[in-house]
Amino acid sequence: MSLVRLRTFIEVFRQRSISGAARTLNLTQPAVSQHIAGLESAIGRSLFDRQARGVEPTAAARELAADLGDKLDMAESALATARARSVELAGALQIIGHADFLAEVVSRQLRPLLEDGIRLRMRSGNHELITRMLIEGECDLGISASAPDTPRLRSELIYTDEVVAVAAPVVVQRILAAQSLGRGLSAEPLLAYSVELPLVDTWLERNEIALDASIPAMTGQDMRTLRTLLADGFGWSVLPAYLCEYHISKGELEEIPSPVGRTTRDYHLLWTPAALRQPRVAHARQTLLWCAKNITNFKRIRES
Repeated sequence: MSLVRLRTFIEVFRQRSISGAARTLNLTQPAVSQHIAGLESAIGRSLFDRQARGVEPTAAARELAADLGDKLDMAESALATARARSVELAGALQIIGHADFLAEVVSRQLRPLLEDGIRLRMRSGNHELITRMLIEGECDLGISASAPDTPRLRSELIYTDEVVAVAAPVVVQRILAAQSLGRGLSAEPLLAYSVELPLVDTWLERNEIALDASIPAMTGQDMRTLRTLLADGFGWSVLPAYLCEYHISKGELEEIPSPVGRTTRDYHLLWTPAALRQPRVAHARQTLLWCAKNITNFKRIRES
């Protein structure tokens, strides 16, 4: 039983007139009559007695009107609010972050936004570019492995992942066969996120390992490139677990044992306070934070 037919019925019931209801609803009189006939067919009872001047509700019509009460008005109000919210949410949303994290983690959380009608535009960059694009208003939300270093941005931690030293199994065997872990690592090419070695140095310091040299053979901000070379048997690196756990399970990569333990890396959702004035940005921020909370809870359950 459609909402349109029920609205037509209510207007005819209130006005006691087919023609009056047609004018109010901006419908033709035949269309109104068809709606009423469809309702009568659905409930199996006559709703109105046609008279010379208008119509008179039957007992069935009075019962139906009493049952509906204000519910129809409330339902239409809710639909109007939903339509307005949909219009406010509609539009493109610019998200910028680390390419591999967007692809491997964030992309799995975007479906709710797409289903809400938000068009997403994904961009990649390092922390400096992410910060600049947000401040200049070129992007709406950012995701970075560093917290913002300016009061012009707000942030919230959305993801923490372990960091793992990895290489192909044959390379790990060579590393472990050396006199010491440090010498074994020094003998193999190093692949890194950047020449500053933020991930590598933190892992080395945590595990009290000194290298003879730490100049990377290759750097790349999209660490999936490093992962491909590692799986092909070239060099070693330190990667977030989300990039290598699957490949370790498949035997394509192997963890280099950590004498002391793994390190961790945090990821932050960034935005400017002004950006939240746009409903779609505020909605996207809340959705991503909710998804991040669910991911964290899932990881805790899986690890327990």
